Amino acid sequence: MPESAWSLHPQLKKDTIDIGDLPLSRVLVIRDANYPWLLLVPRRENAVEIIDLDEVAQAQLMTEIARVSRALKEITKCDKLNVAALGNMVPQLHVHVIARRTSDAAWPRPVWGVAEPLAHDAEEVQNFISAIRRKIWLG
Repeated sequence: MPESAWSLHPQLKKDTIDIGDLPLSRVLVIRDANYPWLLLVPRRENAVEIIDLDEVAQAQLMTEIARVSRALKEITKCDKLNVAALGNMVPQLHVHVIARRTSDAAWPRPVWGVAEPLAHDAEEVQNFISAIRRKIWLG
């Protein structure tokens, strides 16, 4: 499918900072400094569930989730990774990869709705994005 048919959901665009594109997915960072939190959004029109992707794209998504997860864990030295594709609020298929610490505001609960989003320090988030880009082979 031509990528031109795909566009990022407006809510995801509002809530994220673009990191770059892997072969299948756009990689984004959530605008919330409470947690190191990335999103992978497969660039496929009308994909809501992982099963909406063909088997090749499903395998590619798993490869990209693993690549981003390894990078996030190495960079943050987190205690646990949370990986989820919920889509209850935004129907466009997207996978959350969140670095968790036993000391974070939500531990051990899920992160949603626990703490008000915290603005990123501009320099810190750019350093984080640069580190992620290097680790996932985007630059």
